[in-house]
Amino acid sequence: MNFDIPQDIRNYLVILDDFIEREILPLQMQDDNMRFFDHRREHARTDWDNQGLPRPEWEALLGEMRRRADAAGHLRFALPREYDGQDGSNLAMAVIREHLAAKGLGLHNDLQNESSIVGNFPQVLMFRDFGTPEQREYFIKGMLEGRARIAFGLTEPEHGSDATWMETRAVPEVRGGVKGWCINGSKMWNTGMHVATHDMIFARTSGEDGSALGISCLLVPTDTPGFQIEEYLWTFNMPTDHPRISLKDVWVPADALFGEEGRGLELAQHFVHENRIRQAASGVGAAQYCINESVEYARERKPFGKPLAANQAIQFPLVELHTEAEMVRNLVYKTAWQMDRMSKREVAVHLSGQVSMCNYRANRLVCQAADQAMQVHGGIGYSRHKPFEHIYRHHRRYRITEGAEEIQIRKIAGHLFRFISAPKSS
Repeated sequence: MNFDIPQDIRNYLVILDDFIEREILPLQMQDDNMRFFDHRREHARTDWDNQGLPRPEWEALLGEMRRRADAAGHLRFALPREYDGQDGSNLAMAVIREHLAAKGLGLHNDLQNESSIVGNFPQVLMFRDFGTPEQREYFIKGMLEGRARIAFGLTEPEHGSDATWMETRAVPEVRGGVKGWCINGSKMWNTGMHVATHDMIFARTSGEDGSALGISCLLVPTDTPGFQIEEYLWTFNMPTDHPRISLKDVWVPADALFGEEGRGLELAQHFVHENRIRQAASGVGAAQYCINESVEYARERKPFGKPLAANQAIQFPLVELHTEAEMVRNLVYKTAWQMDRMSKREVAVHLSGQVSMCNYRANRLVCQAADQAMQVHGGIGYSRHKPFEHIYRHHRRYRITEGAEEIQIRKIAGHLFRFISAPKSS
């Protein structure tokens, strides 16, 4: 077995670092853009008097970063070459995401909203694999050019991990001689709605509550009558773009159906493994940043006439975290490497448990590392003049969202105790 990172990936990290130095860091430093990353970051980013939404200047800066990254050929790295990507592998994306997060806060890879010079485009692949020719033509091109922005409406006020019990309903209805669907219900944490042109609304169209079958995905334009943003939920990590929405007699034509009727949850599961392994890699990178910063501070700070680093009470917790980071990193790399050798369907059958191991352990690790960094740095660590509180606030959500750690642990248990069985080969 060879545990070396492939040379082409290592070479690409050098290219990315050079691009950051030449293009991104100067942009971050000009026009007081540092206000979005130093102790003023939460206020600079948040329009408190406009529902806590992102300030336009902040989103404009992110947009310029993405434009430069796209022009340099980095933004679409993970996408297929047919979409001007580089067919970036899962292993490459894991290594890159860890590398960028380990640099700390910056325009190159912002934690608060997952914006990076190397982008993540799960919905592009959803349309490639599930969309009609017309949907692929309109939405893929529109998303890559910034004309189409699509939110994801799965979670509901009363239903999160129990998505099969969702209460949103869609029933067939003909209007003006055109077949379509009439939707009633509500959705929660519908991220990106303040700029979305469409929302992927998951609704039960058939079947019984609790059944994975019978849920369909409908592409709903956000200006459709009856589609209403009710409130934006303020979160631990601001600004917010996570609203609660309601749908009252919202009608869409039949061609708004995305994927096969009644099998919408297959779409929702389509990108989960790639997302989770990349989040895990980012968590390891951010955790390592917290560990490294704490080690340096402990060596430099000299209370009572000797470095903090001389105290085992400082050494031991950081050694534990450093060891955990090394173990999780290797599991992430191994799992990503294995994913590159399987189809999506095979990954779901054979690696889903390992992906969950990577994700929940990395999410815990980075929260523990950020908390320990605050402790090592003392008062200044608790302040916003250090980035640890920002790192903690961002990564703490991943112990809940996109698969709470309890759900992921349950999945691992299902494989371990054989409640979940791999299908027999024919």
